[in-house]
Amino acid sequence: MSDQEMSDQKMSDQKMSDQTRIVKVANAYSVLLAGGTGTRLWPVSRKLYPKQLVSFIGKDSLVQSTVKRLGPVLDTDNIRIVCGAEHYHEIARHMEDIGVDPSGRIIKEPCGRNTAPAILLAVMNILKKDKDAVIFVFPADHVIRDIKGFHARVISAAKLAEMGHIVTFGIKPGYPETGYGYIEGGSNAAEGALHVKRFVEKPDLKKAGEYFKAGNFFWNSGMFAFKGSVMLEEFKIHEPEMTMKMDEILLKNDPPIKTNYEQLPDISIDYAIMERSGKVVVLPSDFGWSDIGSWKSLYDFLPKDENNNVIDGDVIAKDTKNCFIMGRERFIATNRISNMVVVETPDSVFVSNIEDSRDVKSIVEKLKEKGRKEYRKHKTVLYEWGSITLLEHQDGFDIDRIIVSCNFGFSIQARENESVHISVIDGKGSLIKDGKTDAIKKGDFFVITEGSAAEFKNSGDGHLCFIKVVVKK
Repeated sequence: MSDQEMSDQKMSDQKMSDQTRIVKVANAYSVLLAGGTGTRLWPVSRKLYPKQLVSFIGKDSLVQSTVKRLGPVLDTDNIRIVCGAEHYHEIARHMEDIGVDPSGRIIKEPCGRNTAPAILLAVMNILKKDKDAVIFVFPADHVIRDIKGFHARVISAAKLAEMGHIVTFGIKPGYPETGYGYIEGGSNAAEGALHVKRFVEKPDLKKAGEYFKAGNFFWNSGMFAFKGSVMLEEFKIHEPEMTMKMDEILLKNDPPIKTNYEQLPDISIDYAIMERSGKVVVLPSDFGWSDIGSWKSLYDFLPKDENNNVIDGDVIAKDTKNCFIMGRERFIATNRISNMVVVETPDSVFVSNIEDSRDVKSIVEKLKEKGRKEYRKHKTVLYEWGSITLLEHQDGFDIDRIIVSCNFGFSIQARENESVHISVIDGKGSLIKDGKTDAIKKGDFFVITEGSAAEFKNSGDGHLCFIKVVVKK
């Protein structure tokens, strides 16, 4: 863009920023994509507790931060969150914690099929309610520094969508980045947007440098805006089989079931629609965006101390510079290190050169190949009814702490060649065993013998907590 165009855009951004104080985009819906596992942020992000559920920055999780960021310009009553079935209850809990009723706002995918089916599923869901809807799509795990600038671009994108464009938010590169795809902008469209010439895969460093210098290449943020009816028509043109199949699936079961949904192609929205449609424009944006795709990108985003470190947790860092250090449970001490990542969780520690920290993804693959539980879950696993924390695992016994939430229950089966010993350490409830119901309270102890089963119910106002020891014969 020319200097005059850039000046005009800044003035437009300021005007839009002022408007966002009082204006919400009418008839707009936001779709948050909350799938994925965030393997480059292992060991904090895992399959059963991915990065969108983690509080990396402040008290809010990434999905909570995303919802709050949208509130001033997009009505949270019109939010839809697409997530895996295994994350449904935790996503709902996160929404309730920030005052957003999750009822009817969470769309469950029975299995992951990439962004194109997820977006099509959400579009069809919304169009049932509102045929004229303008739909925004945002990953639920990104962060933005300049909120007012972001709101200004959202309003511009809404206007472009109403004109029939499919809008992709293109981030102005701050440096030659090889970890992002790029979008090449062409001729001018309205609202400071550019018609898209092409999408480019992640480049090598030389190409990234050329794109950075060219000035009309933008990072592909994975954020979009469009009229639902326009996007559905593009799906019918470019992915007719997928569209027909989704229609059939939703006619049979809504929400869809796994045996049907897994027949959909595993394809991204970029490949399915964006690279093939003639309606796509890129909206140049500069609002301090990061996809938090690695420990390095999180380090780059966060403020540093006087030694250029990012430190979170119980840490003493002696002669330590340019490091990212995060402790979740244990004390960490470092001495004479620089340019390193140190991340501790109750069951795993990751240490890496900060520039190569994204390679942790290959470590996660090795854990998966070896059948190690650490790739999939933490020591504490959350459920709708409560949680289970592994305290100790040995050849002859396992020890867990189990917390049952109010008005929920938990069943235990003692399998062959084992007995289960239960010690209630907090709360009160009932024990149902052999057809008999007994009241239980703190200090009570029970044994479930081989082949027997029992059910514990929380009938108190607080949590029912007990220690379970499985003794193997």
